[in-house]
Parts: sequence; structure tokens; C-alpha cells
Amino acid sequence: MDRQPLISRALRSVGYSEQSSVLEIEFQNGTVYQFFDVPKAVHESLLAAPSKGRFFDAWIKPRFVFREIL
Repeated sequence: MDRQPLISRALRSVGYSEQSSVLEIEFQNGTVYQFFDVPKAVHESLLAAPSKGRFFDAWIKPRFVFREIL
């Protein structure tokens, strides 16, 4: 999945697949996680959020099933 770089202290890049509703996030420490069944609006809101890390902590991390990928 192609990811776009972000300006964030917590998140390095993010990608989204509309077809599978998978959000992929790379953190500044290099770990990458995929989050499942994420609506497109959540992805768009993440990109528009003034603080990507705070948005992630409030709206993504506690709400969606995820797995770490290598």
C-alpha cells in the first residue's frame, strides 16, 4: 500500500485502501500497523486533523481492530 508522509511527531506516514477499508499507519519509530474496517471519513479526518497523534489516540487506536505488519 502506498503511504503519504505526514508532518507529525507521532506518525510518519499513512495509507488507505478504499476497496478493503484498511488504514495503514507508520509511526516515527518505524513500526507499521494496519487498522481494519476504517471508514473513508476517518482517514480523511486524520489527514485534516491539526494533531495527527491526538486524533489517532482518540478516534483510531481504541476503535478499530489492528495488527502490526513487518
